[in-house]
Amino acid sequence: MRKILLLLCLSLFFFIHAHGQNQHFVKGRIVDTASTSILIGTSVSVLRAKDSILVKFTRALADGTFEINNLQKGKYILLVSYPKYADFVDHFLLDSIKPNINYGKINLSRMANILADVIIKGNRSAIRIKGDTTEFDPKAYHIKPNSKVEDLIKQFPGFQVDKYGKITAQGKTVRKILVDGEEFFGDDPTLVTKNLRTDMVEKVQLYDKASDQASFIGIDDGEKTKTINIKLREDKKQGYFGNLQGGYGTKDFYQGQGMFNKFLSKRKFSVYGILGNNGTVGLGWGDRDKNGSSGGMAMLDDDTIDLSSGAGGDFDSNSGQYNGQGLPIARTGGLHFDNKWNKDKELLNTNYKIGSIRVKGNKNSIGRNNLTSAIQNNTSDESFDNDMFRQKLDVTYELKIDTTLGMKISADGALKKSKTSNKYITSTTDGDNKFLNSSNRSLTNTANDQNFNLNVLFTKKLKKRGRTLSLNINQSINRSNSDGYLNSYNRRLTTTGVVDSLTNQFKVNDIENNSFKLNVAYTEPLSKTLTVIVNYRVGLINGKSDHRSFNQSGKDRYDILDPLYSNNFKLDQTINQGGAIFNYKKGKTVINLGSKFSGINFKQDDIYLKKTYVRNFVDFMPEASYEYSFSQFKSLNISYKGNTDQPSLDQLQPVRVNNDPFNVTIGNQDLRPSFSSNIDASYSSYKVLTNQTILLSGSYRFTTNSIISDVTTDNIGKSTSTFINFNDKMQTNLQLYGQISRKIKFLDMDVGMNIDANGTSSYNFITNDENRTLNNTKNYTYGSGVNILKYKEKKYSFNFRFGPTFNMSRVSVGRHSDGWGWNGNVEGSVELPGKFEISTDGDYQYKGNTQVLTERFERFIWNAALSKKFLKSENLKFSLTVNDILNQNVGFSRTATNTTINQSSYTTIRRYFMFSVVWDFNKMGDH
Repeated sequence: MRKILLLLCLSLFFFIHAHGQNQHFVKGRIVDTASTSILIGTSVSVLRAKDSILVKFTRALADGTFEINNLQKGKYILLVSYPKYADFVDHFLLDSIKPNINYGKINLSRMANILADVIIKGNRSAIRIKGDTTEFDPKAYHIKPNSKVEDLIKQFPGFQVDKYGKITAQGKTVRKILVDGEEFFGDDPTLVTKNLRTDMVEKVQLYDKASDQASFIGIDDGEKTKTINIKLREDKKQGYFGNLQGGYGTKDFYQGQGMFNKFLSKRKFSVYGILGNNGTVGLGWGDRDKNGSSGGMAMLDDDTIDLSSGAGGDFDSNSGQYNGQGLPIARTGGLHFDNKWNKDKELLNTNYKIGSIRVKGNKNSIGRNNLTSAIQNNTSDESFDNDMFRQKLDVTYELKIDTTLGMKISADGALKKSKTSNKYITSTTDGDNKFLNSSNRSLTNTANDQNFNLNVLFTKKLKKRGRTLSLNINQSINRSNSDGYLNSYNRRLTTTGVVDSLTNQFKVNDIENNSFKLNVAYTEPLSKTLTVIVNYRVGLINGKSDHRSFNQSGKDRYDILDPLYSNNFKLDQTINQGGAIFNYKKGKTVINLGSKFSGINFKQDDIYLKKTYVRNFVDFMPEASYEYSFSQFKSLNISYKGNTDQPSLDQLQPVRVNNDPFNVTIGNQDLRPSFSSNIDASYSSYKVLTNQTILLSGSYRFTTNSIISDVTTDNIGKSTSTFINFNDKMQTNLQLYGQISRKIKFLDMDVGMNIDANGTSSYNFITNDENRTLNNTKNYTYGSGVNILKYKEKKYSFNFRFGPTFNMSRVSVGRHSDGWGWNGNVEGSVELPGKFEISTDGDYQYKGNTQVLTERFERFIWNAALSKKFLKSENLKFSLTVNDILNQNVGFSRTATNTTINQSSYTTIRRYFMFSVVWDFNKMGDH
């Protein structure tokens, strides 16, 4: 009997102990947002998330605290209510990682204060607006197992992601994506969006990133990059994850990718490799930051003149970017490592990338040039074969010496080799299709580029609160060596008949640019709300540009220098800049007002002609901005920036080239600077209860004393261009964007509408038959669209965008070219029994005929896939994909420039079938 009682007691003990291990709690403290007074007796409820059934209930104590105990593991909703106050609603999860939840202080706001903007404060508000930063909460969106960040971003209002992974947010291209505020493989955002798992993300931030020095002093330096920052969950920073995928299809298309990531709290290591020839992988990285380190303050870029600008014409090195034209073969790989240590006082971030891309294809164009007394028609057939190999290494080291002193060193270097081969067959006829000229030319080129940048930033917080001193030093070296052959057979009509000419030359180019730039900034608080920022900058820039053309003296011998098409320039610039900006901050308002002045000394030596050109000028750059944050869900931003625009080297003294004998440019050393004014405004609003988002943005740019082209075209189609200042009328640029989206509850569907407009009004002079006429070109594009997003967990998802466009091209010389169009895209998937899934996407484009272009263009690129998922976590997937089912992926583009309208078609990737396998592996956090 005693043994039985003992066993019963032991069983009861272990039962109670085990049961107690599964009990969890949630607690917090409730106060008034405005007065911070305690709200005694506030109702606190815990509901079961899946069906909103009440689980536990309590009221806040005299000190405003509450605690609800004995909760099981699972998903819940916390509801906090008090009379005449907006409810606090939040979803939370109790599990082995977070067994208990402490909300800390919970602020409740009076209904009378917030009216229709009812605040549901907590982690599950889909969007928060903090100044110029918009935060998105992934848990408020639809997340499929093993989905990637790109799938999440597509659901954000005002975002679009194209088939190459390019992200457009609120009408502007996202140039950079960070992970926890740090670089992750640098200049290829798709490596983050296509590989980072959605379930690892705590929140996504969208903002305009300023330079490090501008961020430290808190003042805009004028150079901003649209940036997305991915903040990772703390419980997802320990472990490893990655994927392996491969596929092979008809027409010998293939793709393969592997990526491995190892995260150890504050240490990250990643390695990847990509190859393919179907245009979907490994094609996103280019040379966006080759002329300066992205880590430092943007320094004097608007004032410097780069000798590499336009120096090579068709002999410029291959950038390595793929824009959908031609058939690509890409192979890339890379390593990433970053770490924080010494109590986060030290940081190291480094990336190495290596890759090659080769693109082959054809391009055919037809164009029309409207002259004052004639019309000329142009045709062009081009074939190209471009190959590029590149290596890039960047390293960033950051040290917080103490609580007031910091240092950041960033260095990057790149080596690039490229080979290009281009062949052109062009012809020009008059309005009656009578022959004027023709050209058959081929160009081959081999180039070697080296780029190096070093940036050092020191920051110091002085004793007085708000007083700071910072120093930024930047050194960059850019070199390019290339050589190639030009073979050109040209024919032109003269008064005596058709005259032939032949050019056969070997060309050697040697270009070098060096720059040293220094910036000192000092901030002084004048009061609690007003601060002045004073800065001084100096820049020393020098370079050389040696272009030599050699004629043939014998078979395979090119040793006769052609002085007419050989150039050797040396450039020296000294730039001094000073400025002051006043910063006012009070409550919800931030105002900046100030100006900068630059003095530039420019000297250019023409070695061959033994001439020296000297220019001294002053730049004036006023600026002002206003920011008002109505609430954490609503903000308004308005800014003005003025800038003096100096003429470029191509406009002052262009390099003489004979690559295209029927298009020649002559410089003008008497050009004066122009002045541009930019006005930008944006408004953002989000309402939590209805999940309604309103985004409005616009920019307007107008330029006085503009530098415009003055083109003389003779009767055989040869155009000679120069540049002049024009102050009678302003050149303008306009961009507008607006979107409203909200959730339709009874349909459980997100619906949005957007409108956009952008365009330019520019001027140029046209001379033909001694008739000189001022031409005004207006190119405007108007568009609107509807977006519908519908998701049913474990059943289906659907995303649809569609809307009209109107393109207006008006010229005062010649005929207008206006036309309607339609654009749309759709994505959808349906989950079937047995872990099968059908997914599809389509892109529709229609361009109507115009007064000049009578042919309409229409295509619908439709892709579909049948997939089968395996394993318990569904992380192994086999797919059969059909790309371009209707075989309509025809390369097509239209452009309008001044009086010239062009329409082009080019080689693209057409219909093919592919069988692929994807394996996602994940051992992060609770996995």
